[in-house]
Amino acid sequence: MASEARQRKLADRIKVIVAETLESRIKDPRLGFVTVTDVRVTPDLREASVFYTVYGDDEAREGTAAALASAKGVLRSEVGKQTGIKFTPTLEFFLDAVPDTARHVEDLLRQAAEADAAVHEQAAHATFAGDADPYRHPEEEQDEA
Repeated sequence: MASEARQRKLADRIKVIVAETLESRIKDPRLGFVTVTDVRVTPDLREASVFYTVYGDDEAREGTAAALASAKGVLRSEVGKQTGIKFTPTLEFFLDAVPDTARHVEDLLRQAAEADAAVHEQAAHATFAGDADPYRHPEEEQDEA
């Protein structure tokens, strides 16, 4: 088992290698505007999960996934050459859900802000249901007696 620091260091190195190789060596027309967002390596350094995002629609995402699957061998061999570790980790590519999740959270926050604005608008024109001051005051009770 490798230390967490070594895992992080290898993950960062793999991220840079994969991004540079995609930019310079992979000429697949299916490959869209892809960004490598994160890499996670298992504690035994045998497997690496590469997370990526693609700018575009679902068709661009599917094409990029197919292009990455076909370029997996080239990318793995490049990682092996540039890292120089004993066992080159296998690469698995996953579409990163962070941008979609962030967009969903932004939509929810916008809806909450609109609902708050509606409540504040209603509160500005609201009147009391009963008396304006529903509490008894001792001075008034003594005057009446």
